[in-house]
Amino acid sequence: MKFFNDLADFEAAEINDLVAFARDLDQRPQPRALEGKVLALLFLSPSLRTLASFQSAMTRLGGGVFVISPDMSIHSIEARSGIVMDGAAAEHIREAIPVIASYSDAIGIRAFAKRERLSYDLEDSEFRAMTSLVDVPYINMESAINHPCQSLADWKTMDDLGIGTHGNRFVLSWSWHPQPMPMAIPAATVHMAALRGMDVTVLRPQGYQLPGTIMARAQEAARASGGTVTETADRDEAMQDAQVLYVNSWTSQHHYGDARAEEDFKHELRYWLVDEPWFSPSKKNCYFMHALPARREVTVTDRILDGPRSVVIPEARNRMLVQMAVLHRMLSES
Repeated sequence: MKFFNDLADFEAAEINDLVAFARDLDQRPQPRALEGKVLALLFLSPSLRTLASFQSAMTRLGGGVFVISPDMSIHSIEARSGIVMDGAAAEHIREAIPVIASYSDAIGIRAFAKRERLSYDLEDSEFRAMTSLVDVPYINMESAINHPCQSLADWKTMDDLGIGTHGNRFVLSWSWHPQPMPMAIPAATVHMAALRGMDVTVLRPQGYQLPGTIMARAQEAARASGGTVTETADRDEAMQDAQVLYVNSWTSQHHYGDARAEEDFKHELRYWLVDEPWFSPSKKNCYFMHALPARREVTVTDRILDGPRSVVIPEARNRMLVQMAVLHRMLSES
């Protein structure tokens, strides 16, 4: 495996194999599998689970890891192209990334969307430019429009819960958040559930439709896998017989790059707070999933997040396990 950038790069059977391998590594550890290997982690965006889970995964396999972040005692890094560097930044990303990669056997890169131009972020332009600078295997730890590590963990979480693929209903719902949020997780999640062959519904208020390119990609995956993808603002319709309610927040494409307009537009939408009545239309045991961090009593109530529906803690632990599988496949034979 030379890179882990997108679940679309794999067949469903290959994803299932990775998930099975992750389960095997949990049950039968291999503490010396990556002895002598080094993983570099470049964080251009903040993290808790991604940082900790990759460090733990590499350590449990016997390898070494180092972390680089502009917030961790290094000088500031310039990422813009064609810039005259007479400001605060002392180094350009075009030198920094190849140097960091040269110290490692693989590199993970995390760089959120700039949320200035939607077309630029939908093309994942910045992440593509960064990965073009490395000649070692790389991992997408979240880019402008994708989060494959989270999606692989979510795939395993649903398998662990016994939620199958075809004919099972998966709801991806928008919820209120005080800040404009990127589209990486919703884009990756709707595609992941469609790739599993599930019947996927995107639940969102008017004005928060996902961009056409994201929906078209998910619908193409659904056609290939035998699933469906629809979109609605009707909560009861969406939740009918749902087995998973996966919650995230994303910015409106109509106000992309304009935080003030976004804030004004969603002012009356604070009632999009996930609570027990959301689940009443489902006649099945419907689980609550969230990539975390979650804003308590803003995005979801305490009684849901702390209650029996919530699987957010095992979901987060699965990040470590599936990343162990990816790292093992990427580095054990290199």
